[in-house]
Amino acid sequence: MKIKITQIRSTIGRIENQGRVLKALGIHRMHQSVVHEDSPVIMGMVNKVRHLIKLEKLS
Repeated sequence: MKIKITQIRSTIGRIENQGRVLKALGIHRMHQSVVHEDSPVIMGMVNKVRHLIKLEKLS
């Protein structure tokens, strides 16, 4: 299964690690979306920044 991750909040004023997680996911700016396979590694990264992103499950 694939998931679509969209950044909906800014990393300004957040701890540095959260910005790094978004970069590792491939998100570089606001309202940008990326598609990844649903895996434990990706879901762990999503969990770290869940307050900054919107998550959608794709079939």
